[in-house]
Amino acid sequence: MKSVQPSTKDDILQFLMKAGQATAQTLAENLSVSPQAIRRHLKDLQAEELVEHQAMQSGMGRPNYIYQLSSKGRDQFPSQYDQFAVSLLDTLTDTVGSEQVGVILKQQWQRKAQHYFEIIGTGSLPERVEQLVELRQAEGYMAELHQGDDENTYIVAEYNCAISQVAASYPSVCGYELAMFAVALPDCQVERTHWLVRGENLCAYKIQKK
Repeated sequence: MKSVQPSTKDDILQFLMKAGQATAQTLAENLSVSPQAIRRHLKDLQAEELVEHQAMQSGMGRPNYIYQLSSKGRDQFPSQYDQFAVSLLDTLTDTVGSEQVGVILKQQWQRKAQHYFEIIGTGSLPERVEQLVELRQAEGYMAELHQGDDENTYIVAEYNCAISQVAASYPSVCGYELAMFAVALPDCQVERTHWLVRGENLCAYKIQKK
């Protein structure tokens, strides 16, 4: 990431990636940096077109500015050569047809699901969901694990989609990804609760032991 002071600016980008939106004051409080310094960094990030803002009027005073990542800002996070993948899928669609491409994508995700299952193994549920999150982190998904409402329920939150451009052009891959989690954790019910493609700021999956 381009930055004069990479640690603070990267922290801002990471925070906005997770939160979706934030004021300068919120960023200052969460990153333990003065509001003045945060505003300077935000100004630089806006100049780099990584961050954008909108004014939120509250009462008769000065408007409050809400900051969020631009599309260029999101592209700073791992994407695993999305553009090449989309171009390749487009070429395949033109060559063999969309139905056959769907079959190919399904087979690819089935292989990946089996790979996940072999790595995750058959240990306790906490061990397996932790392993799943580590796999997703290694693939660039910026994944986090959270405890659900009870000891048999977990939430996997992913603040970056490593295949975002593929998902935008071929949303069926998101369905295969959901099925992949179910194969990797066969004794669990897996439900998507949030979806980046739907305009939310993360993808999240609820994993509950059957």
